[in-house]
Amino acid sequence: MNTTRITKTEDLKAAFDIRIKVFVEEQGVPLEDELDEFDTLDGRCEHVLVHYNEQPVGTGRLRIHDGLGKLERICILEPYRKFGLGKTIIKALEDIALETGVSKVKLHGQTQAEGFYLKLGYQTSSDVFMEDGIPHILMTKSIESI
Repeated sequence: MNTTRITKTEDLKAAFDIRIKVFVEEQGVPLEDELDEFDTLDGRCEHVLVHYNEQPVGTGRLRIHDGLGKLERICILEPYRKFGLGKTIIKALEDIALETGVSKVKLHGQTQAEGFYLKLGYQTSSDVFMEDGIPHILMTKSIESI
């Protein structure tokens, strides 16, 4: 398994395919809400792709927002969700945040994934709110170089 920063259009398309399968097809998020103006290679976001047996199976992105790193669009194809790939994606995004000088990150986590993020050092920072018809919570974490 390896995680790479997306720099090529074909890798970005692979990330979109994963996101559409997970968020649109599995969870019912409208396609027009899933893909947005940050889904480019123009530097406004950093996207990562995680591979398992050389196949792209997970993705996520980091956007700097209000001086914080915002982890977004984190997902893994269903058959690969028990291999620790989520942790790998989060670590890669946190490393990119550190490279940009950001020392605090946040994310809107689905409530069903709250325990996963808590294990990675995130703290719940809001009440439950709805996003695309799915219950979410704001979670934050201070990060440092090791």
